[in-house]
Amino acid sequence: MRPARKWWTICTISILLIVYKTKEISRTEEHQEAQLIGNADLSSTRLMVNSSDKISGRGGPALFQHSVEGWKINSSLVLEIRKDILRFLDAEKDVSVVKSSFKPGDVIHYVLDRRRTLNISHNLHSLLPEVSPMKNRRFKTCAVVGNSGILLDSGCGNEIDSHDFVIRCNLAPLSEFAEDVGMSSDFITMNPSVIQRAYGGFKNESDREKFVQRLAMLNGSVLWIPAFMVKGGEKHVEWVNELILKNKLKVRTAYPSLRLVHAVRGYWLTNKINIKRPSTGLLMYTMATRFCDEIHLYGFWPFPKDSHGKSVKYHYYDELKYRYFSNASPHRMPLEFKTLKMLHNKGALKLTTSKCAQP
Repeated sequence: MRPARKWWTICTISILLIVYKTKEISRTEEHQEAQLIGNADLSSTRLMVNSSDKISGRGGPALFQHSVEGWKINSSLVLEIRKDILRFLDAEKDVSVVKSSFKPGDVIHYVLDRRRTLNISHNLHSLLPEVSPMKNRRFKTCAVVGNSGILLDSGCGNEIDSHDFVIRCNLAPLSEFAEDVGMSSDFITMNPSVIQRAYGGFKNESDREKFVQRLAMLNGSVLWIPAFMVKGGEKHVEWVNELILKNKLKVRTAYPSLRLVHAVRGYWLTNKINIKRPSTGLLMYTMATRFCDEIHLYGFWPFPKDSHGKSVKYHYYDELKYRYFSNASPHRMPLEFKTLKMLHNKGALKLTTSKCAQP
């Protein structure tokens, strides 16, 4: 075989193998979700609008104009949603695996890449909670705070901090934006990718010190680390665990169960919301229904411009760009937002995307 033809054959085979592996992983996810849906009572509320409705990148912001004026909680609907979600997941347990779930040296498969495995290290095992960090916890009002630039100049900080329980995403910075985002944190997520993006991959001591200072601010709050989702962030998770142990930081670590993402997606699929993978914000709202009587959302806005055409940053704290309508994205944030807005209109949750009223 001539070199050029041999090279072409090797490339073709490689591409076919990648496509095959991708389809196999997708089929595995679909099978897991089908099992969860099959095991659930399918008399769900069917609250959702049909996700086949088109959402255009150009017309989206204007389409989603809404007001919080006169909003009232629909308590019976809140209870109905909680009941339906509990058919798919037990948020109190699925919020974190516990120490008795594993022992050091155990090998587990990644949730979204079943062909890859992770060894449970001694450090990771030592930081697993003895019991669920949300065991027997209930709150009257909760804030789930996303990181959209829609929060800038909102003046929502005091209102966010006034809630009984505050959930935040991806270890977002607070101090320099406190007027708009508040300072209170009771539960905060941290994707392993944050270490590379915001803390330089801990390449120097100043990055590590900056990270330790950020965690010290949590002061006993729950730090939720999705360590078992996909391969690639395991070294970052280990570095974080080492720093927590070395500095004896007062944080309550939690690591979501291996079934959580599939269970949450299964719930939304039965309500005809065809998301590919739930965003962190949607995961947090779904779990919060278990613990909160009234849920208020802030910082959820998956569009590059607001309803008046003004540019909106993807994150309020950096210059990261995001293609909201790209098919390559693992999330369908505009569709999620459309769903949350509909739930706002029905009184199941309160979605704030404008300035907050000042006391």
